[in-house]
Amino acid sequence: MDTRAKVTSKGQVTIPKSVRDALELREGDELLFRVQRSRATIAKTPDFLGLAGSVTVPASKRGTPWDEVLRRSRSERARRSH
Repeated sequence: MDTRAKVTSKGQVTIPKSVRDALELREGDELLFRVQRSRATIAKTPDFLGLAGSVTVPASKRGTPWDEVLRRSRSERARRSH
């Protein structure tokens, strides 16, 4: 879908209704702007609290500190790449 919108003198843009509907945007939602060269991509940021519980974690791994999860995953990736 291609849709146009104009930038106001204050640098604001109204997101067209068709885009709001397609992204299921609601008041208060946050957007991510990614600029690459002369193009920008706009995406709705995920509602991480809404994702809570959507991934099952084995009982043996529950309660593992996040820094330990990162350390283990990086270590495992390094082992696989060699």
